[in-house]
Amino acid sequence: MDQATVKKLAKLARLHIAEDEIGYYEKALSKIFHLEEKLEEVDTTGVKPMYHSLEVPVYLREDAVTETNQRELMQSIAPKTVAGLYLVPKVIE
Repeated sequence: MDQATVKKLAKLARLHIAEDEIGYYEKALSKIFHLEEKLEEVDTTGVKPMYHSLEVPVYLREDAVTETNQRELMQSIAPKTVAGLYLVPKVIE
């Protein structure tokens, strides 16, 4: 990790970092990446993935339709629709 990388990351994240703070972030990010490298060295063969840090049951429900199809009703109040799709104004150019 170097100061140029810290500046680039800050720009990408749209964060303002004062010039006198760049050294601090350079050291902190280096420590984080070093820890991540250490974690990659750990052999996790045979380790079952966890959904949660606590052993709690995962309750799954049956995937079943519980409501009636109301697309016609919902689209009847929409300003514009075509082939079952809502038409909206373009907001990004």
